[in-house]
Amino acid sequence: MRKFNIRKVLDGLTAVSAAASASSAAQQQQAGNRETEIQETLQSEHFQLCKTVRHGFPYQPSALAFDPVQKILAIGTQTGALRLFGRPGVECYCQHDSGAAVIQLQFLINEGALVSALADDTLHLWNLRQKRPAILHSLKFNRERITFCHLPFQSKWLYVGTERGNIHIVNVESFTLSGYVIMWNKAIELSSKSHPGPIVHISDNPMDEGKLLIGFESGTVVLWDLKSKKADYRYTHDEAIHSVAWHHEGKQFICSHSDGTLTIWNVKSPTKPFQTITPHGKQLKDGKKPEPCKPILKVEYKTTRAGEPFIILSGGLSYDTVGRRPCLTVMHGKSTAVLEMDYSIVDFLTLCETPYPNDFQEPYAVVVLLEKDLVLIDLAQNGYPIFENPYPLTIHESPVTCCEYFADCPVDLIPALYSVGARQKRQGYSKKEWPISGGNWGLITQSYPEIIITGHADGSIKFWDASAITLQVLYKLKTAKVFEKSRNKDDRPNTDIVDEDPYAIQIISWCPESRMLCIAGVSAHVIIYRFSKQEVTTEVIPMLEVRLLYEINDVESPDGEQVPPLPTPGTGSNPQSIVPQSHPSTSSSSSDGLRDNVPCLKVKNSPLKQSPGYQIELVIQLVWVSGEPPQQITSLAVNSAYGLVVFGNCNGIAMVDYLQKTVLLNLGTIELYGSNDPYRREPRSPRKTRQPSGGLCDINEGTMVPEDRCKSPTSAKMSRKLSLPTELKPDLDVKDNSFSRSRSSSVTSIDKESREAISALHFCETFTRKADTSPSPCLWVGTTLGTVLVIVLNLPPGGDQRLLQPVIVSPSGTILRLKGAILRMAFLDTTGSLLPPAHEPWREHNVPEDKDEKDKSKKRRPVSVSPSSSQEISENQYAVICSEKQAKVISLPSQNCIYKQNITETSFVLRGDIVSLSNSVCLACFCANGHIMTFSLPSLRPLLDVYYLPLTNMRIARTFCFTNNGQALYLVSPTEIQRLTYSQETCENLQEMLGELFTPVETPEAPNRGFFKGLFGGGAQSLDREELFGESASGKASRSLAQHIPGPGGIEGVKGAASGVVGELARARLALDERGQKLGELEEKTAAMLYSADSFSKHAHEMMLKYKDKKWYQF
Repeated sequence: MRKFNIRKVLDGLTAVSAAASASSAAQQQQAGNRETEIQETLQSEHFQLCKTVRHGFPYQPSALAFDPVQKILAIGTQTGALRLFGRPGVECYCQHDSGAAVIQLQFLINEGALVSALADDTLHLWNLRQKRPAILHSLKFNRERITFCHLPFQSKWLYVGTERGNIHIVNVESFTLSGYVIMWNKAIELSSKSHPGPIVHISDNPMDEGKLLIGFESGTVVLWDLKSKKADYRYTHDEAIHSVAWHHEGKQFICSHSDGTLTIWNVKSPTKPFQTITPHGKQLKDGKKPEPCKPILKVEYKTTRAGEPFIILSGGLSYDTVGRRPCLTVMHGKSTAVLEMDYSIVDFLTLCETPYPNDFQEPYAVVVLLEKDLVLIDLAQNGYPIFENPYPLTIHESPVTCCEYFADCPVDLIPALYSVGARQKRQGYSKKEWPISGGNWGLITQSYPEIIITGHADGSIKFWDASAITLQVLYKLKTAKVFEKSRNKDDRPNTDIVDEDPYAIQIISWCPESRMLCIAGVSAHVIIYRFSKQEVTTEVIPMLEVRLLYEINDVESPDGEQVPPLPTPGTGSNPQSIVPQSHPSTSSSSSDGLRDNVPCLKVKNSPLKQSPGYQIELVIQLVWVSGEPPQQITSLAVNSAYGLVVFGNCNGIAMVDYLQKTVLLNLGTIELYGSNDPYRREPRSPRKTRQPSGGLCDINEGTMVPEDRCKSPTSAKMSRKLSLPTELKPDLDVKDNSFSRSRSSSVTSIDKESREAISALHFCETFTRKADTSPSPCLWVGTTLGTVLVIVLNLPPGGDQRLLQPVIVSPSGTILRLKGAILRMAFLDTTGSLLPPAHEPWREHNVPEDKDEKDKSKKRRPVSVSPSSSQEISENQYAVICSEKQAKVISLPSQNCIYKQNITETSFVLRGDIVSLSNSVCLACFCANGHIMTFSLPSLRPLLDVYYLPLTNMRIARTFCFTNNGQALYLVSPTEIQRLTYSQETCENLQEMLGELFTPVETPEAPNRGFFKGLFGGGAQSLDREELFGESASGKASRSLAQHIPGPGGIEGVKGAASGVVGELARARLALDERGQKLGELEEKTAAMLYSADSFSKHAHEMMLKYKDKKWYQF
């Protein structure tokens, strides 16, 4: 078993073929033994991939609708997505297959259905009575473009207006066209010589369903009599119309125009408007018309029993308000309130107490859909306060630059974060409950806590409670507040390694058990935070500055310093490469005028008040080196048990003791190898060609050194990937793949591409050398050229001694090799269980400890789950290493490669995580070619390989992450997180966990007509639309006009034609019931009632047919 000594193979010093044959032989020989030792429980049947939920604000919204009885809100987007919102925690995402923009949404109020109109001229009927809504029917218009739809309350006939100015009528039960068409040339004046333009509005008179109000873009409005098929009145205005709204009594309507005016018309006075208002126009003294304003894009006219009506509008500001934010205007009696919005208004709706258009509307709120936010305004309170939004719609408050996902966290974490986050809440919200309150929650079948952490472009970090497929913000940390803000451009000469967002978060390293948090930012800065429930004021912010070089200065360099390859045992830090300071350094320059020893950001030197939550322990910044900006950090790790943080970039690696505030290690990547460098690279000085006198010449492409030609085929790709987090804005052009923002004065881009960057770091307690008999604390370092190096950590005893004695860092000489850049490392014990890094349990640091506690803390050992040294000296542990191309399992301490799996030949792995699932462990990978794969551990058997999604943009690569219990997520758009699962068990339970959108609610009673109105006429006039629009009266529509497409959610012709939309949806509900969906008792009763009603209508129809032709005396 031990006759193969493959260390040299792993070192990469022998031929590739020898490595392959040796590892495969070793694998064959040892596989049998390992299989018997470690029983692997995970099988392919434990895995299944499916999307679970989508969180966040709908990206690029385009349409809005609300069901006032069900209290459900729907938002459509420009990419054909549909998001439905009920009470907090009830959300749903659907997608139109075509991906065409949603131009309008219409609920079938209290029917559990929704009609969507798309930019590709299709109409779709969605069934919302199932947990995952599906399309029942679709209708594709072939010859005309849809511009506006209107579905009257409790009607099954949908009016569809087109670009040509015609109106077609669709039966929403069968989704077929009626033969009844209102042609534009019949509607307008015969004498009119021009086309009136597309239909921009359709609505029926609230008091007379037989009268249809049609608005044409050019400014013409027509009141059409549906029975007589002719126009009753025509209202012409010389300004284009954007929207129209009725007064509930049906005697007046209001139009909004392109010149910023509103015209109010009496129905029976078509010659001129009853009133013209310019809400934001300056009234001129000499009686002239006010100056024109911007178009009023939408107006709503809502009445109240007790007082004046509300006129609510968007747009209409005067042209001289340049730079003013978009506004919603609320006119109520003589008062006009102008409510400024943060983003442009896409649409708004007024929420009213009644669904009936012919009753006093009693508006209580306005829902405003903005380009990047959803705002609800309380109309009933003075000052119109907004409601506090309970949905997780602020993910994109600043662009997300990185994500981390933690499932199965310590149970006390979420309450702790929630309690410190609750103090950050804003004041001044409406006192009322959130009005969108429909639907019911699903069953909670997952009981473990889940936390998502998002890092943002403005330097903020948000912690989210993601337990049981919901999302709620817990706590927000602003990392930028430690730095001085630049007031003008002259103040910020050092931040120019990034064009903007100098505080953007690139990497997050978090220890949930100890609550230690470490972040790396885009300006080559690292901040370590400690969690505390106490408020503190830090007089001086502790900080270190690190000078991290790529090439080491050789003997011929001007300053003649020689950096030792590693600190000798006993020396705590390397004084030549570190400038430890308690105050920010002043800008300094080298003798030739180049910027030198200056960090990119300036730390505040005034006392900093730190609220309960995450508080700064230490700020570390890389500094400029002779005119070279510091390179961005590519990897980061923190360990609370050791009190250490380590980070690396394409220049090298630095380790800091954050308890003693000292630098322990500061090495160029080449120096890490010592004499074992497989590439035989010669150290050289970057400033060798630069003379102190100032006669300088840059290193040009002609002076390439051999190391540049030694790069592996994956190194260039990896170096691009590593600087992905700097691509903060989604609209940046990334076609040229040049993702690095740093600008270099002397090192060529080719040189940078070939550098070996630190790509993975892992603290652990394991066997560092082959001869080790017991595990010891160490750091495993992975590079972009596929090398793994091990650094030994000699820690002083705990308690006070930990702060007095230095940590000694030394190389172990252990070098392992893989193909492709190293992404992730983890360790398994003898039984194959995951060995998490040692950690210290969390305790409050800002409260003085009493004597007993101090004694305890001295005795306290860090929590470590490594096997004890008393175990027999055998293959005690397994190192699992995943690179861009392959995965290896190395037996320790012998360092034999016992299992190897080539993950991909043609692509590369973007993210690999070693995760727990079903009381076992597996390796989960996401490849750039869109495949998601899982492998068993330690044998690396393939368990799942599914093509999920291609890497369409760098945002997915930057944010994709796997976590325990089969959970994963990524940023699917700049504003939304998509969660998915690769666990079969979660997929099976998902149906139960999803919320119900539709709940049986009684429709409110229709308004009372009153005695006199009933006696003398008046009140609402009903219309038998079936008689007008049905096939018997109006004939069939032209087949070429529109094409009917049955949807996947429809079950056409299963139970015959039932009357009413309810029948259609009842059939869908029954079909789902037959498919085994678990429905609540109430819903089952509802379904049964609908079914019996369905059966009764059919029996009644059969009886009617049977006795239709018999005379009364034949019964």
